[in-house]
Amino acid sequence: MSKIISGFSKLTKEEKIKWLAANYFNNQPEIIDTIKQYWNVDSTLQQLHDDFIENTISNFYMPYGVAPNFIINGREYVIPMVVEESSVVAAASLVAKFWSSRGGFKTEVLSTTKIGQVHFIYEGDIKTLTQYFESKKEDLKLATSSITKNMEKRGGGILNIELVNKTEKLDNYYQLHVTFETVDSMGANFINSCLEAIAKEFRNDEIEIVMSILSNYVPECLVKAEVSCKVEELGGEDPQKFAKKFCQAIQIAEIEPYRAVTHNKGIMNGIDAVVLATGNDFRAIEAGVHAYAAKSGHYTSLTHCEVKDNIFRFWIEIPLALGTVGGLTSLHPMAKLSLDMLQKPSAKELMMIMATAGLAQNFAALRALTTKGIQHGHMKMHLMNILNQLGANETEKQEIARYFEGKTVSHSAVVEKFNQLKK
Repeated sequence: MSKIISGFSKLTKEEKIKWLAANYFNNQPEIIDTIKQYWNVDSTLQQLHDDFIENTISNFYMPYGVAPNFIINGREYVIPMVVEESSVVAAASLVAKFWSSRGGFKTEVLSTTKIGQVHFIYEGDIKTLTQYFESKKEDLKLATSSITKNMEKRGGGILNIELVNKTEKLDNYYQLHVTFETVDSMGANFINSCLEAIAKEFRNDEIEIVMSILSNYVPECLVKAEVSCKVEELGGEDPQKFAKKFCQAIQIAEIEPYRAVTHNKGIMNGIDAVVLATGNDFRAIEAGVHAYAAKSGHYTSLTHCEVKDNIFRFWIEIPLALGTVGGLTSLHPMAKLSLDMLQKPSAKELMMIMATAGLAQNFAALRALTTKGIQHGHMKMHLMNILNQLGANETEKQEIARYFEGKTVSHSAVVEKFNQLKK
């Protein structure tokens, strides 16, 4: 019997769940119970969440944690983080405390422009196209005036429109390359609306518009964060050796893509957690960041390190296109709460906060890797997850946690100890 269904989106939420249970879960009552268990008891709030996407049947919870003790440009912050991975929040918190007594994090926004493109095909003479573009350039901006009016009042809008020839890479392919400033909004809808208006004004019988869309590659929407201190202030048994190994770890990530991918993933553990907590688009951020890491043609580290004149310096430059108004940032109650917790930052300030979270996460990972190893702290944090999977009660959890104090935690060792207790 076919499970293909027409009109699924028109079913009520209850009907969707019943159909799903009947066709894919053999009508298991516990499946329906689990789905409904994650509904919010506040029906108005639940309806708000239902309306975010299509075919909603429930909510999928992620842990919401906070990392205190961050000092960024002399200002104190508690950073909200939404992430499922053990040790991420703990690592960020420890590093924040570490650098809070060493001058904190210094950050600056280097640029904030974003890009959109009208992609089109033109088979005629390039000179004729260039003349046509120059004659239409002001009209293209005027065509967006109703869209850009409010953005311009806030200091944003269209900065420039260029004609780009890409025929060497694809026959008859050209672009209108448009630069935008979107101030405190991420600006996706604004940019796409402008591009469609521009495309409509630009097309003629010889110009075939293929598509009009923003780019999530934002190398000119760039933020920098760094920390520095005297080498001896790094602490530990041998701060000189630690600084040297730390820089070597960065150098390896700069030249070895296999290491760079994992290195940058660790950075994004911190950044994505704040992106999610503030209702921003982590997929767009990820795509843009990894493209930036490969802009030289070689995928490399997003962070850098040097020791010069006995000063240890560690920094990141990263593209982050963010918003603090519009979209989920204005609709999701927890996203709004996160922005309140961050003292209602502008988009630029949020860029600096997120870059700091990424740098802190990378410092924590490299410190662990070059000293005790990454598993030492990570598996301790993972211990409770393993015990929950095994169904351990509170007494068993406490006894097993005491047993593993000062010992290396592994999944097999935890299972073995748990089975011994059960016997």
